[in-house]
Amino acid sequence: MQESTANQVAANATSSFTEHLQRDRPELLPYNRGHQATVPGTPPLQVPHATTIVAMSYAGGVLMAGDRRATMGNVIASRHIEKVFPADRYSVLGIAGTAGIAIDLTRLFQVELEHYEKIEGTLLSLEGKANRLGAMIRGNLPLAMQGLAVVPLFAGFDTSAGVGRLFSYDVTGGRYEEHEHHTVGSGSVFARGALKKLWRPNLSEAEAVSIAVEALYDAADDDSATGGPDTVRQLWPVIYTVDRAGARRVAENVLAAAAGNIIEARTNAGREA
Repeated sequence: MQESTANQVAANATSSFTEHLQRDRPELLPYNRGHQATVPGTPPLQVPHATTIVAMSYAGGVLMAGDRRATMGNVIASRHIEKVFPADRYSVLGIAGTAGIAIDLTRLFQVELEHYEKIEGTLLSLEGKANRLGAMIRGNLPLAMQGLAVVPLFAGFDTSAGVGRLFSYDVTGGRYEEHEHHTVGSGSVFARGALKKLWRPNLSEAEAVSIAVEALYDAADDDSATGGPDTVRQLWPVIYTVDRAGARRVAENVLAAAAGNIIEARTNAGREA
């Protein structure tokens, strides 16, 4: 009897925490909780949305940055939201889209990677992480069709190849590897324009941080849903770097200095003009 029970437990064991929930407690998955079809003709739900995320490669790693504003229609829902999170020791995730679902998916993805490491005794490869995130995004497709989409950016250090890599997604879970830099969110077109002018190969980490802050500054200048550096409230973007040493959050004093340099340079340029 005990042997039969042990065999059943072994048969049910899976290295995917998401698969475990889907099988045993599907109502706990972010895209299954309280899911109801939208009644035709009803207005879309007014929920907070996270906006602009910027990511780029630099010499030895990758960087990801997000502004701090969430909007709900024409209202600023939050000035303090964080949109970039460590997924595990060697990867980070940035969210754009419906904020509540995106944050829940982020937490599920973090547990997914931790569960895999505990079951298998090793880290999932960066390709494997990117694929599993795509499957989670695909699971949210019914809600995306109702206007509750989640579109993340994923970046990490590939320990086997010794390089930083960057992946983007569409609402169907389609995964695309990006090179050099990429942006998502409502201010992405403006941030991407800044990156095209400022990014270059083999940037230092400090240079990449400064460029990320400036790209978000440009996005905030033209997109009302993107929040720029707030010197009054002392609010700065959330930026993570990932390299061979792992993922690290950039200190706020470093971000304050970078934002101050940009504001001073543009103020001086305006005076000279």
